[in-house]
Amino acid sequence: MSWLVFDADDTLWENNIYFERAFDDFCEFLDHSTLAPAQVRDVLNEIEVVNAKVHGYGSKNFGRNLQQAYKHLAEREIHPADLDHVMFLAERILEQPLEVIDGVEDTLAELAKRHELTLFTKGHPEEQKMKVDRSGLGRYFTHTAIVKEKDVPAYQRLVAERGFAAAQTWMIGNSPKSDINPALEAGLNAVLVPHPHTWVLEHQDLRNYGDRLRIVENFGNLRNLF
Repeated sequence: MSWLVFDADDTLWENNIYFERAFDDFCEFLDHSTLAPAQVRDVLNEIEVVNAKVHGYGSKNFGRNLQQAYKHLAEREIHPADLDHVMFLAERILEQPLEVIDGVEDTLAELAKRHELTLFTKGHPEEQKMKVDRSGLGRYFTHTAIVKEKDVPAYQRLVAERGFAAAQTWMIGNSPKSDINPALEAGLNAVLVPHPHTWVLEHQDLRNYGDRLRIVENFGNLRNLF
């Protein structure tokens, strides 16, 4: 038996597409005279890199980041109503229907018969719990952990607290930065399930760990590995 640890956002269900749509609406509202959306994105990325270390993730924090970007970039007088609207663009992300990715539920149901499954996600605890509940996937996991950041110490703590053998534990997710590289560095194995809309700040070059790293085309292919 292997211990299988799964990421949530953009591994089990769609997530970043809703943030991207909110960003597109933000750019339309900002209506900057010279900056293209890609340049606005660069400004927002810088803000998010700094703020994530302090405030973490989630739609509320995304809204605060958008407000900060708006204050920095707006070419008109800033009114409280403008900032409220910017926050609204982020808050309505939570109102979007939760879309489980194709093949996920059937695959989890099969893998849960053979292995112990753990859900390991980062973000705002209440938001992440809400997503788990809405997805209906929680019943396939024996344990769920929500952390502020998925770094090497977080993986080491997870393995120690759960009594897993690192060499028999696999981290499965779409993010090289949060799911793959730190898990490998912590002594686990990892499987990358690529997603076409992985958040740009989760991009990172994959490190070479030989057979400890696998890449599958889609989530359903996990049934052939485990």
